[in-house]
Amino acid sequence: MALDYTFDAALADRIASEKDADTRPMFVTAKGDGISPTEFGEKVSQTAAWLVARGVTSGDKVAVWLPNKLEWMMLLFACARIGAVVAAVNTRYRTAELQHILKSSGAKMLIFEGRDSRADFYRLISELDFSELADLKELVCVDADAAALPPINNIKIGLFSPEEAHPEADTVGTANSPILLFTTSGTTNAPKLVMHVQRAVILHAYNCAKALEFDQDGARFLSVMPFCGVFGLNPTLAAIAGRAPVYLHTEFDIELLVKDVKENAITHLFGSDEMYQQIWQRDREALKHARICGYASFTPGIEEKMRHIAENRVPLLGLYGASEIFAIFSTQPLNLPIEQRLQGGGLPAGGSQAELRVRNTETGELCAENEVGILEFRAPTNFIGYYRNEEATSKAIDADGYFHSNDIGYLRGDGTFVYLARNGDFLRLSGFLTDPKEIEEVLEQDEAVGKCQVVGVEYKGKTRPVAFVIPIDPGKMPKEDVLISEAKSSLAHYKVPLHVIVIDAFPTTESANGLKIQKAKLRDEAMRYIKDAGSS
Repeated sequence: MALDYTFDAALADRIASEKDADTRPMFVTAKGDGISPTEFGEKVSQTAAWLVARGVTSGDKVAVWLPNKLEWMMLLFACARIGAVVAAVNTRYRTAELQHILKSSGAKMLIFEGRDSRADFYRLISELDFSELADLKELVCVDADAAALPPINNIKIGLFSPEEAHPEADTVGTANSPILLFTTSGTTNAPKLVMHVQRAVILHAYNCAKALEFDQDGARFLSVMPFCGVFGLNPTLAAIAGRAPVYLHTEFDIELLVKDVKENAITHLFGSDEMYQQIWQRDREALKHARICGYASFTPGIEEKMRHIAENRVPLLGLYGASEIFAIFSTQPLNLPIEQRLQGGGLPAGGSQAELRVRNTETGELCAENEVGILEFRAPTNFIGYYRNEEATSKAIDADGYFHSNDIGYLRGDGTFVYLARNGDFLRLSGFLTDPKEIEEVLEQDEAVGKCQVVGVEYKGKTRPVAFVIPIDPGKMPKEDVLISEAKSSLAHYKVPLHVIVIDAFPTTESANGLKIQKAKLRDEAMRYIKDAGSS
């Protein structure tokens, strides 16, 4: 491939490098239709021409509010060609979240699906406050019946129809052109918009294609995580770079997922720990063709189940990623012992291009190997900043070009690293940096406890742990005094929870990768509980 790392160059390379580019599928849609590289290239050209005809030009922002449809990829590659920028919108978002990303990005066009099994997107758009969205000029629906939808705020609903004849669009986008805006998770504050340029996206795709062997014979990828987040988009682009066919899933359906994984001999799959557990429960033969099953830990309390699956020869690998440095930034090597390869972190896909260091949270000095601190990353695939937020950018990227992740981890010394938790989730108790999982695992051993989460709160000048537990059986409630007694017999005194609070469910928020537990809300609830209980 040419050194000019653009989406156009990557697509041209894909078409030119395959003898059967007219017949071999590049994508397989949810309906089972195969789309060859040549066909996809034609669709990209049509989409670019359609966008220009609708007035989209270089630098304009196009908000894409779609599931994992072929149209998502067509729009991404087409925007790259004309120098426009895709603002990726989570299909789980509702009006307030949509309002934020449209306002923050200054999107000129919003492309959406009319409705799906979960939401009426047209209705949600109609609830927007358009007085704050002066830049939004076009509303476009991908559904065939878009013409029947009434205008919103005097904006006629257009139909996404790239097959219409329009003059061919000029190639304007370059390797240094911005192409993507991703939202951060936003569990405590309004999400920031992470901006990436074409060079970074495409370079990372080729790095991952080689590092994760998407370029090996017989590789097949099933794309189930949503494209609106890096966990869904980056592996898909890596598969494209590696010439592995991509099987598209527009929504999570475990029965269909298992069926497609088996029937299509899927070799590469990425998702959450809960997803793999569901696959394993449905059919233990489903992953027999798998070569790499990358996963992130989103569900507390199922570590033992994941270890059991890995022990049965499923190639599960822990990984690491962030919107700022991409997903599958790193994966644990398969040749590590199971306990080590199931940890988050791993070996960077960029190899020597990626530089890592760890900083002590107390002294500010760099950490030695195996010393826990804040992870910092420098790589040519890093984001260029938070869009329209210079203050946040200057705090996240230092003068040396390192991104300060605010994640806790350590370097192993063999080129790999271990991710432990978000900095705010780790606790410094009596001067010791403590993983809350140590406390959670002890409490989860009690027969009345299903799941546990531990947070730290300030109490009488010290940080103290407070545990929240969900009963395994609503008819048999966990008892605080019993759990604290059990903790005292197993843990150092400073790790013993100040209180154990029984709740029905953990507070969560939607992200592109699934549900995330809102630790900030748990901390607030812990403080209220302490105040009401009058702890001494």
